[in-house]
Amino acid sequence: MLGSTVVTEPAQAASVLMVPLAPTVTAAQQVARFWLADGAANLKNATPYAVRTAVGGERLSTDIVPDGPPASIPPLEGPASPDGEPPTTSGKVFFIGSDLQPHWCTGTAVHSKYRNVVATAGHCLLDIEAPAGPLTKWVFVPGYSEGTTPFGLYVGKQGVVHYDFDDIRDHDRDLAFVNVYRGVVSSSPDVLTDTGRLAENVGGQGVAFNQPLAPTVDVFGYPAGPEPDGSRPYTGETLERSTGSTFAMKVTGLPVDRPVGVDSPFTGEGSLGSSWLTQYTSDSRTGYLNGITISVSDTDGDNRYDTGVSPYFDGELFTVYRKASDYWTGVIA
Repeated sequence: MLGSTVVTEPAQAASVLMVPLAPTVTAAQQVARFWLADGAANLKNATPYAVRTAVGGERLSTDIVPDGPPASIPPLEGPASPDGEPPTTSGKVFFIGSDLQPHWCTGTAVHSKYRNVVATAGHCLLDIEAPAGPLTKWVFVPGYSEGTTPFGLYVGKQGVVHYDFDDIRDHDRDLAFVNVYRGVVSSSPDVLTDTGRLAENVGGQGVAFNQPLAPTVDVFGYPAGPEPDGSRPYTGETLERSTGSTFAMKVTGLPVDRPVGVDSPFTGEGSLGSSWLTQYTSDSRTGYLNGITISVSDTDGDNRYDTGVSPYFDGELFTVYRKASDYWTGVIA
């Protein structure tokens, strides 16, 4: 168990675990400088995270029953841009893995009280290979493309997960919300300049829980890994989008009871943490986060991935979001 505070929410009988990342300004500044030094060399040299990226999967015709009433938080629109542009809320989360090397997953800015929350897969926050705490030097770069930080770099102050994910590795709870400090850029060597609050700069996707399975969702992520046949259709350098229907699943190789699948050709490495957005509109570039990629599957056996896998967003995960939404972070530059 991590050395952090566990908060019980009686309404959902859910335990929420607060995961310290860079709890002080000094620590956060050191993390920012690590990633931004030498022309952001560590960002550019990071490789896609490759932990539990693929599982065996079977599509089911059954429904998933919510554990309570539906709940949702509306999206917050970001800066105006030409129609058809990808959402600025999407980006990469970077961290140091248990191999002591820099890696990345996909992350998404979501609407919250203090405009400071990023959603990603739980195992892109907690180190499940060597369970000794969180992945270190955790940051988010929205709008990431080929080594650039167009809206700044946001250092994680704390992560929020369901206690069962940390305690028993329950992948029905493989979802993390991370509170980040205000963004920074490196204006000169060792000098950090403030860029403001995350969602005020890029917007924030809405979130939705205890919903019926969506007819279609749009998946946004940075896939980079190989297909089972060895081909590599994605580079991981630019944000990709796929649109598909959702369905209940049965999976092997992952401890999860109520997984949801989506028709998506994304490969696993790099796309972990990809957002599943319902009611997405290209004019506002917003929708409702209702799934997050925790793995992918080849369900028809043709040696090409065809399905993204997510935990079902139920009331227990809504409790995790509410805890993260109420946490203020602050300024580091």
